[in-house]
Amino acid sequence: MAIRNICLIGDEVLRKKSRPVAEIDARVVSLLDDMAETLHASNGVGLAAPQVGVLRRCVVIDMGTGLMKLVNPEIIDSQGEHIVEEGCLSIPNRRGSVKRPEQVTVRTLDEKGVERLIDAQGELAKCLCHEIDHLDGILFIDRAVKVQEG
Repeated sequence: MAIRNICLIGDEVLRKKSRPVAEIDARVVSLLDDMAETLHASNGVGLAAPQVGVLRRCVVIDMGTGLMKLVNPEIIDSQGEHIVEEGCLSIPNRRGSVKRPEQVTVRTLDEKGVERLIDAQGELAKCLCHEIDHLDGILFIDRAVKVQEG
């Protein structure tokens, strides 16, 4: 495992759409492991592959209840909406108020290729939406109704 550099706002990779993962091989598993190590070293809660310069549909999330490794995640259902506060490892020292669904259902593969459904609400729903947006080249500031420094 290795800690990778996090791409910062202005890096064009953050604005590109990621490619689906066709096969979960050793390279994908290594990427997910590196992303997890990078996430933990950065004290973040979520990290998408484009944030480490890789245009693949991979995400890691750790909100303190265990690490989640997601391959080809997609939101298949959402309900409600509310305004939430967000930040991003790729946009240091900025926070924003963003309109997000209150609940989401995400279909994904785990690192072994097993399909999973994740029903999430609250902070986990927000995090899933934020990271899946990264896979499509969308940053939280694009959706923010208000952005502030600090």
